[in-house]
Amino acid sequence: MDDETRERLRRTRRVATPWSEDGTRGIGGAHFDELLKRWTNGYDWDVHERRIGEFPWVTVRAGDTDLRVIHQRSASPGAPVVVLLHGWPDSVLRFERVLPLLTDVHVVVPALPGFPFATPLTTPGMSVNRIAGIVADALDELGHPRYTVSGGDVGGTVAELLAAEHPDRVAALHLTNVAPQRALTADPAKLAPDAAAYLRRSAQWFRTEGGYIAEQSTRPNTLAVALGDSPAGLAAWIIEKLESWSDGSAFTPDELLTWVTAYWVTGTIGTSFTTYAEPAALPDRIDTPTVLSVFPRDIKPEPRSYAEAFLNVRDYVEHRAGGHFAAWEQPEAYAADLRRAVELGG
Repeated sequence: MDDETRERLRRTRRVATPWSEDGTRGIGGAHFDELLKRWTNGYDWDVHERRIGEFPWVTVRAGDTDLRVIHQRSASPGAPVVVLLHGWPDSVLRFERVLPLLTDVHVVVPALPGFPFATPLTTPGMSVNRIAGIVADALDELGHPRYTVSGGDVGGTVAELLAAEHPDRVAALHLTNVAPQRALTADPAKLAPDAAAYLRRSAQWFRTEGGYIAEQSTRPNTLAVALGDSPAGLAAWIIEKLESWSDGSAFTPDELLTWVTAYWVTGTIGTSFTTYAEPAALPDRIDTPTVLSVFPRDIKPEPRSYAEAFLNVRDYVEHRAGGHFAAWEQPEAYAADLRRAVELGG
């Protein structure tokens, strides 16, 4: 990490609040001070940057866009193909721990447009619908006509759209959540009782925890100024989510700082808001065979009846541990469920 960033961190002005040690009011207090101290002195980004650079990266022309992807090939040319799609506030690093478990399949992990390690995003209109089209074009260029798609958060929504728009190519889906946009238009009267109850819980979650969504979707420019200029501000914004959405001690201090530094050095926090700020259009239902993995510490785990209202759920797997970043937190369980989906897709 460069000297200018370290100097910014040394000059961080910590503003007191009456709730600095209350984790329900956001990150703060002594824990955050220790993370900033580590980031300033002792954390070595160069080590992690070299490791990330050693992934099998390729750049693929997809329409009018260059898409950077990790393309981990199996030794068997005829092996199944799986596509792993990350979300926010993370990157391809979400799948770092699962990649070694998938050497018998071809794996494609796109750095989604606007996110860390992607080619710079400079134009508006990069909705999840457009991203799905870019990913489909890139897979064509890579020579993969049929594949299983796996993802959660933003990546899960892109996965649903890929399946809806290219049913001849997507053999199966593996998801860790239903596209959250569906909760905004779903009719409780048409849902099973426990699914309607889930909608009420989801609405309560948005009221108490969804402030970041409101800001990122309506005022991305304003937020990008603050987070793009202050490494401490960026760390607070991201680490709060990484810790509160995961199960226990899923991240060491250096792992937290690596995921944050990926945003800082690439300057992508503002462009990562694009999938929040651009409207999405989802079909009412997707018939692709789907495995839904439910992890207890995820932010809004859905009951099966709710998922079945929109997806062709063939397998609903409830886990005893893990959260929003399941591929990182529980890689063996994640890989096992992904293999269930590959089998469904034939």
